[in-house]
Amino acid sequence: MLFISCEQHPTISQKPDDQSLRERIAELEKENQAQDSMLNTSLEFYNQIRSNLEAIELKQREIRVRASDPEQTESDKEWILSQINYINFLRIENGKKVTQLSKQLNVKDKKISELEAMIGDLIQNIDAKEFQIAEFQQELSALNHSYSRLFDAYREKDDLAETLKDEINTAYYSYGTEKELVKNHVIEQKKGFIGISKSIRIAGDFNEKYFSRIDMREDNEIFVEGSKPLIITDHPSDSYTVVSVGKNTKIRIKDPHEFWKVSNYLVVVVK
Repeated sequence: MLFISCEQHPTISQKPDDQSLRERIAELEKENQAQDSMLNTSLEFYNQIRSNLEAIELKQREIRVRASDPEQTESDKEWILSQINYINFLRIENGKKVTQLSKQLNVKDKKISELEAMIGDLIQNIDAKEFQIAEFQQELSALNHSYSRLFDAYREKDDLAETLKDEINTAYYSYGTEKELVKNHVIEQKKGFIGISKSIRIAGDFNEKYFSRIDMREDNEIFVEGSKPLIITDHPSDSYTVVSVGKNTKIRIKDPHEFWKVSNYLVVVVK
């Protein structure tokens, strides 16, 4: 009986660990599926933006041919005006998609560096295209002022690129006690890998209203009310320093690109 008891006891004690392991595996699979979905959507946005830029290039060439035709008809003029409107529509769509793409990659600590580089490339291409359109507008204005006025009605030539740059360089931070951040749906508490220790992480459906917005290009110091800060989002340790200011804390960002490269969200738990 003693032999049987000794053999069975480890098997019984192992069950909770097995259950925790299965739960953790299921959780990881769910996270992977979510990231795969985000990646697919992001690539779709990227391809749509590239396609729009190619369409704008094609429309510019077609308009240039018809606009310079000395035997241009009223029908040709109407067609040119409609195509300029279409170019403006594509410009607006690109702006919306780049903004969506940027937000999607920055959210929930799932920013992917390769796609971030792709966004940077898109912004440069859009910026270059805006410059080309400005030159194209002047070219058309010499032929017919009504063509140029449609571009003026769209927006100032630099607004789109600047808006996108601001969006890309926007970061968010939130701080508070563990109890406060849990209550306001910023963080959540999870059991450890085998159900023994407790871990804290940013909530899956975190409350964006509890975050403050900053410009990562300019705001290199973040003041936090409270002591013993615990940064729970991913930021390379050599990209910042933590300085005590009385009973409070100041986070000094030494390398903004490194600090924000994983996530544009910063969450700090304090005492």
